[in-house]
Amino acid sequence: MLHFDNKIFFATNNNNKILEAQHVLSDFKVLVEKIDIKKVEIQSDELEEIVLYALKKMGKITYPIVVEDSGLFIEKLNGFPGPYSSYVYKKIGCNGILKLLENENERKAKFVSIVGFRKGRLIKIFRGECYGKISYKMAGKYGFGFDPIFVPENEEKTFAEMSLEEKSLWSHRGKAFKALGNWIRLHKYI
Repeated sequence: MLHFDNKIFFATNNNNKILEAQHVLSDFKVLVEKIDIKKVEIQSDELEEIVLYALKKMGKITYPIVVEDSGLFIEKLNGFPGPYSSYVYKKIGCNGILKLLENENERKAKFVSIVGFRKGRLIKIFRGECYGKISYKMAGKYGFGFDPIFVPENEEKTFAEMSLEEKSLWSHRGKAFKALGNWIRLHKYI
């Protein structure tokens, strides 16, 4: 049986994303619980479209649920891999991205996270961005995905060299979930 007091359900199979959401939303006294529900993902160049479609295709859900999609956008590669980051990571990984930028000094990039919240018919979208650069080599043992090659602006360490607490201060996902937390607090929505 589902209990709803100060709780949202996160439709994801990525336990790292669950941990990040739990860490950020705990500051807002919101509990995050993983839920096993089919999340339909469309192919789109827009993260917002992917998240909105997934939320709308979840049927008649009355409890508060969130989905999240994110991407790494590398300036020199015209925003690649963007919304296809998960697929690109599975196919070429961090080393593949480093290879694509092998002789490049221009390494600006940004991570973008879109968090979609739905309760009944109400849908809200929250965006978080983190600007930075792609490192010249992999570093760190924490995090997941492209974390070992992304260094946020005004930082020396990659996301993978940061603790969960440190990463949440900078990260795109941390910013998007903070925006959700602030909205929930302001509207007393859960």
